Amino acid sequence: MVEGRSDAAAGRRIRLGMVGGGQGAFIGAVHRIASRIDDQYEVVAGALSSTPKKAVASALEIGIAADRAYGSFEEMAKAESKRADGIDAVAIVTPNHMHAPVAKAFLKAGIHVISDKPLSLNVKEAKELVALAKKSGLIFAVTHNYTGYPMIRQAREMIAAGELGELRLVQAEYIQDWLTEPLEKTGQKQAGWRTDPKLAGAGALGDIGTHAYNLLSFVTGLTTETLLADLTTFVKGRKLDDNDAVLLRFKGGAKGMLWASQVAVGNENGLTLRVYGTKGGISWRQEDPNYLWFAPFGQPPRRLTRGGHGAGAAAGRMTRVPSGHPEGYLEGFANIYTEVARAIRAARDGSPLDPAVVFPTVEDGLKGMEFIEAAVKSSAKGGVWVKV
Repeated sequence: MVEGRSDAAAGRRIRLGMVGGGQGAFIGAVHRIASRIDDQYEVVAGALSSTPKKAVASALEIGIAADRAYGSFEEMAKAESKRADGIDAVAIVTPNHMHAPVAKAFLKAGIHVISDKPLSLNVKEAKELVALAKKSGLIFAVTHNYTGYPMIRQAREMIAAGELGELRLVQAEYIQDWLTEPLEKTGQKQAGWRTDPKLAGAGALGDIGTHAYNLLSFVTGLTTETLLADLTTFVKGRKLDDNDAVLLRFKGGAKGMLWASQVAVGNENGLTLRVYGTKGGISWRQEDPNYLWFAPFGQPPRRLTRGGHGAGAAAGRMTRVPSGHPEGYLEGFANIYTEVARAIRAARDGSPLDPAVVFPTVEDGLKGMEFIEAAVKSSAKGGVWVKV
C-alpha cells in the first residue's frame, strides 16, 4: 500500500471500486445508486465483468476513467493498491462463486471489502475470509440490505430492551414466484447463474433463505443450536433447490421456522418476520416496510411507523424523509453503505467508532454459510436435526 493513500482530507468521499455489475447485471446498479444516496462514495474504478472487453466497456459506460477500467479483478487489486489515489473499498457484486476469491485479493491488497451475500460457496472459504479480515484489520461488510430498514432497527431495539419479554417463537419467510417455470432454460441471465451449482452453490436457500436467516438473527440476537431442513426442487430438471422449509432451535429454548421459496405462485418479494415473546409480539413485511406491528399481550395491536408514531432512536438513524413517504429497498442498501462509510472513516482517522453504527460483517456472513451447510446436510439425511 502506498504510504498516505488513505490519509486525504477527512471530508472527501470514499473512493469505491466495483467487481462485477457490468452490462446486463441487476445488482451492480443497485449498489452504485445506494453508495451515492448519502453522498459518501464515488465509484472510480471497476472490473465489471469476467470478460475483459465487456469489463472495460461497462466501466467506460458509467464514467470510470479509461486507466481505471480493468479487465480483471486481479489487475485492479494490484494497480489500485499502488496508486496514491487508489480505492479505499471495493464492492463485490459478482455471482456467488467469485465472492471469496475477489475478497481475498482485495484484503491482501489492503483494501476494505463490501461484499454481496452469500459470503462464499462454502464454510471453509468463509472461515478463511474471517481469518484474513481479522489479520488485516480491514472493514469487511456483507450487504444483507434488509438490516438497514428503519423498522427492522426499531424491532431490534425493542427486543434488546426487553419489550417482548423472553423470546419464544420466531417465524421468517421469504417467498417469490419468479422461478415457478424453468426460466433458466430461456437464457435469462439472473435465473441462469442462480440455478447453476457451480456459480450459486445453493438455490433458494442461498439466494433468499440467507436473507431471512440473517434478518431473524439480526433482530432477535438469538443463536441457532440445531436445525432440521427439507430442501425441495419442484421444477423438473433444475439442479438446485427452489423451496425450503427449516425448523430452528435456539440457545435458551426459543424455536423458529423459516420458509424460503421461489415457486410460491402469487408472491413477488414476500419477506416477512414475526417474533413472539412472553410479553408481546411483532410482525414486519418488506413489501410494506414503513410499518411495524406491535402487540403487547392483552392489548390491541399497535402500528408503529417509520419517521412517525412510535419509532425510536434506532429507526430514526435510518430515516431520511417524513412519515408517509415510501422508503425501502434502495434506502436499505444505502443505510448499510453509510454505516460502512462511518466505520471506514473512523478506521482512517484512528477514532473510536460510534457504538450505534451497525452493519452485517464477515462474521455474519460465516453464520449464513454455516446455516446453509447445516440445512443441506439435514435435508440430505432425510430431514434430521443437525448442529449448526
